[in-house]
Amino acid sequence: MKKASGGERRVGLGGGISTPYPSPTSMAASKMGRGNRRVDTKPEMAVRSALHRRGLRFRKDMSIRVGRLLVHPDVVFTRSRIAVFVDGCFWHGCTLHGTIPRSNVEYWGPKLAANKVRDRRVDEELTAHGWLVIRCWEHDGPEKVTDRVLREIRKPVTRGA
Repeated sequence: MKKASGGERRVGLGGGISTPYPSPTSMAASKMGRGNRRVDTKPEMAVRSALHRRGLRFRKDMSIRVGRLLVHPDVVFTRSRIAVFVDGCFWHGCTLHGTIPRSNVEYWGPKLAANKVRDRRVDEELTAHGWLVIRCWEHDGPEKVTDRVLREIRKPVTRGA
């Protein structure tokens, strides 16, 4: 977070985009914001549990450097070079459940748009470096995600590095 010349606090969204830092609208909003987790979300843990029950072993939140990016997929299968992301509907712009808050729209609109741009860039970089990217939504059932991962793991690897 930086202060602009007029004393305004700004936050970088990546890709050279910055926006005014939003002031929380209430204590409840502040508490909710602090409660958001980067790792070990309920949907992510449900997917990991389902994968584990089916006998799959993996790394969680493993750092992968691709080009100039450092990426942390939720689940990583190193031998198969498969990176699984369990995307939250709000943070990643699900067309079914994603919303933009009514307050601090000047922050949230660009922030959520930047998340989508970042996701596409991550997908492109991982793919270019021989990884298969599996993105699923938090509302996808863990068994559905596990079935998809199993199908990909069982395929012969033809991706180049």
